[in-house]
Amino acid sequence: MNGLSDVRLSMKADELQQESAGGHLYARPGAVKPAVRRWNAFWLRLTTRRALLTLTDEQLKDIGLSREQARREVFLPFWKL
Repeated sequence: MNGLSDVRLSMKADELQQESAGGHLYARPGAVKPAVRRWNAFWLRLTTRRALLTLTDEQLKDIGLSREQARREVFLPFWKL
């Protein structure tokens, strides 16, 4: 498994843990609405993908990505994991 897949899996695992820790979304008064959560996920993906462009080749190598893999990830649509 390459570094990109590891990053995606760990990000998805974090999202799942946050969902399970909070219980059912509608069971809590004042809970964040699903649309707001999706918007927050959009911004998180956008900023972390843009951060890949600022990494040096050595930093990319540390996380197991080539420059081309990082560029491909940056230009993915925000809704794709």
